[in-house]
Parts: sequence; C-alpha cells; structure tokens
Amino acid sequence: MVRSADNRLYTGITTDLPRRLAEHNSCGRRRAKALRGRTPVELVFRCGFDDRSQASAAEYRVKQLRRTHKDRLIAGELSIQSLLYESEQPG
Repeated sequence: MVRSADNRLYTGITTDLPRRLAEHNSCGRRRAKALRGRTPVELVFRCGFDDRSQASAAEYRVKQLRRTHKDRLIAGELSIQSLLYESEQPG
C-alpha cells in the first residue's frame, strides 16, 4: 500500500516492489491511473504471500476496507491474516 502526495492510499500487488514504486513515481505509462498527478508516493504497508492467488485475495480484501481500518493496518493494530480469515469482516 502506498500513500500519495495528497494522502490517498493505493493498494496493489507486484512481484518486484522497487520496480513498481519507481513506476508509480515516474511520469511513464506504467504508473497507476489513480496515482497520476499525485506523486510522489511512499510505501506505507507491505506483506508477502506464497502465491498470486493469496496476494490477489488480500488485495481485494484491503480494497474493501474503510479508511480507518486501512490506517489501523498500516499502524500494525490489525493483521492481514485477521482480515483474510475472520468471519465477521470490518468495513
């Protein structure tokens, strides 16, 4: 998850984090449309997964969260595992 210059949060997945951050901060075509004109971005949260399926599920779940829950995730007050595996989902 990255925070843009205007304090918006953007969530995505990648296999090469340094490359993807550079793309988001560039003026090139490979940056996310949601971040255009909102650079620079800074990495505020990351976690690793064994496969793309798990990463995609986590990305989807994080994107469904309200901002307050995302802030708690960034602060370490929530774990990504609790978001993926709990039966009552915040949001």
